Amino acid sequence: MDRDVLSETIMPKTNDAALAAFSSVKTEIDVMLERLAALSADHFGCSPEDVNWGHVGTLDHYCARLREITDMAFREGKHAD
Repeated sequence: MDRDVLSETIMPKTNDAALAAFSSVKTEIDVMLERLAALSADHFGCSPEDVNWGHVGTLDHYCARLREITDMAFREGKHAD
């Protein structure tokens, strides 16, 4: 079998499926970020007079998870090159 024919048979020339999957995941991330931004604008559902150390712990946990993600995305912290 001709090498060019074989490579076209095995490896499609377009990445339509990958692009569709990428777009779907990106949309999901965008929705999560919008929800987090809205929750942050609402002080994570806490009024200033009701804030307690439990809220601080929860927020610190969120911050640590987000830092892990941003460190990976921007190659910072333990993910630095």
